[in-house]
Amino acid sequence: MAPDLPRRSVLVGGLVLAGSFGGLVRPARALAAESPEIIGCDEWGARPNRDVIPVWNEPPIRIIVHHTATANVEDVSRAAADEVARLIQGFHMDRRGWIDTGQNFTISRGGFVLEGRHRSLEVLRSGRRHVEGAHCTGQNVVAVGIENEGTYTGEKPPDALWESLRATCAYICRQYEIRPTEIVGHRDFKDTACPGNALYGMLPTLRGEVAGVLGERLSGKDARRASWPLLRTDDRGAAVQAAQHLLRAVGMAAVRADGHFDARTTDAVRRFQTAHRTEEVNGMLGGESWPLLVTAEGGDPAEVELAVRALTPAKAVRASSLSGADDWLRLLDAAARRP
Repeated sequence: MAPDLPRRSVLVGGLVLAGSFGGLVRPARALAAESPEIIGCDEWGARPNRDVIPVWNEPPIRIIVHHTATANVEDVSRAAADEVARLIQGFHMDRRGWIDTGQNFTISRGGFVLEGRHRSLEVLRSGRRHVEGAHCTGQNVVAVGIENEGTYTGEKPPDALWESLRATCAYICRQYEIRPTEIVGHRDFKDTACPGNALYGMLPTLRGEVAGVLGERLSGKDARRASWPLLRTDDRGAAVQAAQHLLRAVGMAAVRADGHFDARTTDAVRRFQTAHRTEEVNGMLGGESWPLLVTAEGGDPAEVELAVRALTPAKAVRASSLSGADDWLRLLDAAARRP
């Protein structure tokens, strides 16, 4: 049996959250959300975990949605779902060297919900503690991870998967009193395309539908969270130009600030990621590298000002008025939504 671990303070997205997370707005009461049928590790033939599973004695505060980035298969049987769970566990244990499956839960294309990491289902049902996974570095002690079988870059998930994802998220939110607005994507914290553009774009709908299951109502504005734009090779636009100015500000003089994410920009992002020891060094600018870039110290203030101007054509905002990553996040998000 794993020991229950106290969570005094954890580093989450650059912020230290302490104690009982008193600043988190909780629902006034937990409303009815039935548990979907969840297939336990013993039922799908999981291998034993190779070490003690860490269990924290405080509940998680969010849900992180992933996709497996595997083929969108047409076999939606229970047998296929069990096989997916076994393949993921084997990859995570044998290739990545982890103690068990990384995510807490897996949903197959046929809509079967399976326990991922051992003890995740048992602890979820208690509603008080959380099994630490290995699905998003920096978030594992505060977030439940759900892997969705398939690749959802352009294709939307099948109805069966979507319905199970909604039901699973609603049950988790009820058990832990998590606000539906805290259902997020992997890319919100890492430089990755996960869970794919299509599924990520559906997260506001997911939040709204989960809220409905819980007897709440979210407006369209509330269901949509500000997010760091995911930029990569051949992207164009104001956010790209702002990123280029910020890269120039930290010494990447070879970058042209022309709004085209070209090979030089990709190389500069890789060098920035290497210097800051990000988890991925892939040239993609996402949820891990953006906060580091916008708060980098010692940069050329003129280039930083040009980055702000790229995002605010009306010149209504100056760099000196931005107090940190949250201000940059709102500025970049507003620019991304501008026609």
